[in-house]
Amino acid sequence: MAAMQLSPPSSLAGHFLIAMPSLTDGPFARGVVLLCQHDEDGALGLLINQLSEYRLGDILAQMKLECTDLDLADAPVLIGGPMQQERGFVLHREHGHWESSFRVNEAWSITTSRDILVAMAAGEGPRQALLALGYSGWGAGQLEQELKDNAWLTVEANDRIIFDTPLDERWSAAAGLMGLDPLQLPGYAGHA
Repeated sequence: MAAMQLSPPSSLAGHFLIAMPSLTDGPFARGVVLLCQHDEDGALGLLINQLSEYRLGDILAQMKLECTDLDLADAPVLIGGPMQQERGFVLHREHGHWESSFRVNEAWSITTSRDILVAMAAGEGPRQALLALGYSGWGAGQLEQELKDNAWLTVEANDRIIFDTPLDERWSAAAGLMGLDPLQLPGYAGHA
């Protein structure tokens, strides 16, 4: 009898991780993470609903970049996660040709190089973009264990929640993609 081969886990890149109510403390409480990379080595994502104390104009000014677009300067900067919070990540719709970009999927890319912020300040950047400081990361097998422990729900991500939904509504809106009201979910993890 041949040994059964297990297929490698499928990638969840381009999906939301929606924190279960049992995650009550730390940066992931009521968090929504867009998974940007997920493979056998681990996962990387950006929280898309945690506001930092900065506005985009603050970051541009620190980089000595002038921005005359007041709406752009007032755009919120998010906390992407607890890791490397001094590093900026621009999640954007149009892929472009930036110095340091990573394609999440056909819809989104992440850029970490200064050139995208220079373009944004000049009014030449992507039309849909958000800036996050730091990222969320999981080592090999860690996210899979958290999923088994019912810490997260997963659903395919969409633009409307990332770019158009107010920050304080993103957790409920993401769960709504699954037809769920997260406030009706139990605040504990369990297995049948």
